[in-house]
Amino acid sequence: MSEPSYLREDPFSELTVLEVPACPAAVVEARDVSWEDLPRLFDHTFSGLFPVLTEAGAEPAGPAFALYTRQPSETVDLQVGIAISKGLTRAEPIAHGLLVIPSELPAGSMAVRSHIGGYDGLEQAWAQLLEAAIEAGHHPGLPFIELYVTEPGAEADPASLRTDLFLTLD
Repeated sequence: MSEPSYLREDPFSELTVLEVPACPAAVVEARDVSWEDLPRLFDHTFSGLFPVLTEAGAEPAGPAFALYTRQPSETVDLQVGIAISKGLTRAEPIAHGLLVIPSELPAGSMAVRSHIGGYDGLEQAWAQLLEAAIEAGHHPGLPFIELYVTEPGAEADPASLRTDLFLTLD
């Protein structure tokens, strides 16, 4: 049996280019979120998302992700969610004024590389992936995706966290 296209057991230790199919997802979409407010958005999303999935009969089909829909500045536009076994049929409100909506991880050509370590190293990991993709002759585009392969938690060692970085190629 083959692995899901956005997820593989072993980390991507070097620049890898993949063709991935679309995958249904349940997300909370947010615009103009400050970097300081991202942890709160993630916490609120995931505390409300799983009860919605249970009620809809949708099983998680991969780890949590953030899909960034514009180039970051002082703020970001993104979708925070999880790939699911089947698509949601309607939007569902959750706490804190958030709304879980049907979405999908996009199909297409992606450059990917894994980051092993704390989230504070993601900015440098993204810069390295972008540089490697350009040097290899690729044309990066949007969206780009962080797939949080290692579930964060109070007992998680930040040095062992794995985040797969997916960069859309035009």
